[in-house]
Amino acid sequence: MTSPLVECIPNFSEARRPQVVQAIVDVLSAVSGVQVLDQHSDTDHNRTVVTLVGEPAAMEIALFQAIKKAAELIDMDQHQGEHPRLGATDVVPFVPVSGISMAECVEVARRLGKKVGEELGIPVYLYEQAATRSDRHNLEDIRRGQYEGLKAEIETNPDRIPDFGPRQLGKAGATVIGAREPLVAFNIYLTTDDVEIARKIAKTIRFSNGGLRYLKAMGVMVDGRAQVSMNLTDFRKTPIAQVVEMVRRETQRYGVGIHHSELVGLIPQQALVDAAVWYTQMDEFEVHQILENELLSSGGIQKKSEQTKEESTFLDQLASAAPTPGGGSASAFTAAEGAALIAMVARLTVGKKKYASVEKEMWTLIEKSEELRQQLTLMVKEDAAAFEKVMAAMKLPKDTVEHELTRKTAIQNASIEAANVPLKTAQLALEVLGLSILAARSGNANAISDAGTASALAHAAIVGAGGNVRTNLTGISDSALMEPILKKLGAVEQKAAALDVEVRRVVKERANLTIW
Repeated sequence: MTSPLVECIPNFSEARRPQVVQAIVDVLSAVSGVQVLDQHSDTDHNRTVVTLVGEPAAMEIALFQAIKKAAELIDMDQHQGEHPRLGATDVVPFVPVSGISMAECVEVARRLGKKVGEELGIPVYLYEQAATRSDRHNLEDIRRGQYEGLKAEIETNPDRIPDFGPRQLGKAGATVIGAREPLVAFNIYLTTDDVEIARKIAKTIRFSNGGLRYLKAMGVMVDGRAQVSMNLTDFRKTPIAQVVEMVRRETQRYGVGIHHSELVGLIPQQALVDAAVWYTQMDEFEVHQILENELLSSGGIQKKSEQTKEESTFLDQLASAAPTPGGGSASAFTAAEGAALIAMVARLTVGKKKYASVEKEMWTLIEKSEELRQQLTLMVKEDAAAFEKVMAAMKLPKDTVEHELTRKTAIQNASIEAANVPLKTAQLALEVLGLSILAARSGNANAISDAGTASALAHAAIVGAGGNVRTNLTGISDSALMEPILKKLGAVEQKAAALDVEVRRVVKERANLTIW
């Protein structure tokens, strides 16, 4: 299975200082799992657009570092340019490429936004598919008044409260982060230096003034020419050829023409194919008639690589004769499954009108359950590693009194660690159990049994982890070392029993079950 890929097209408010732009691009390129595909700088706009693709986790790291670097190098109080902007890193859109859904891109945007707001102190607004408010879906609405206007209003106007970060604007400004469908950034230069003509044409063709449905446009002056700067937010429904022809028609009204056009960043191949088909009137054209497409789909002349032998799964390892992984690892794995189910219930709830009142609660549930899932996944290996230390200690020599003492001390220390690891698993599983109640109470009713299953898995993990704690404590002779661990475990087990009963009650009531 191939790794999920996400595209990101961050816009930075700098193009006139190449060394600053390069420093930001270098930060992006330095992260493993991220590939910079394109870089477009416009000195009139004083703006650089970078296109990169990579695995979601790597992209989050890369974008955070780039936003941090831009904040260090760009002072918005000194910034000037033709293009509207709010911050040093102005906008960060995530676009699904393969193996990842739009909903997952929204989660990437939210995690990055929260981290930027909390750790960098930069106000963050979520837009497009990640928007938390209807008036923040469109980027232009959020960017109203630009950096200067936001600076005057952010502390006093309730409508300008950011989704993450402080209600205060520093020299790095604010950043807009979101998730959206592929967008084509396309500019047309006119045979005139009269920018008013470009502005009139932009007003006529853009959707907000009654023009083409998926088109945003504005008129600006670039390189001494009037330019119609555009974003096609859905090239399938508003094709690029249709846009060009509408601009061409409008230029004739003012006695000017199209000088040339340019692409900003990358464009989906299908958008260009559609334009070529439209202009050549090849009504019966099919995509397999493109030579390169046919070569790729058939494997071309390249030999297919031999399949590599798949690694044994965790369950295969668990079923083997090896002593590790064992029950402690299995308990952590089980609790992680419970956390994953809670995330699923929350994801089935967000975006549904029926559950709009709990939207914020569900996003918090997603974030917390995913964090727990990651922690518990790590505990699977930690438990095996801890028990291997116990076995290693038992193999130490005991042929002399000194060796015997050293061995006994090593076994005791390793046993304490081996008991503390499943104790931590039990504590994390208790948190999963607590989240399962929230999922059962407020989550999508169609997934109510999944919330109950998450609770059952978390409770089973606590029982299993508890057994491993007690087993590992048999290697400790000092009761003073054992009692604090057993006391903590007892508290977890007591709370877990009560929570499990409560989850069963909630599930039974919401699902109208006679038994559970």
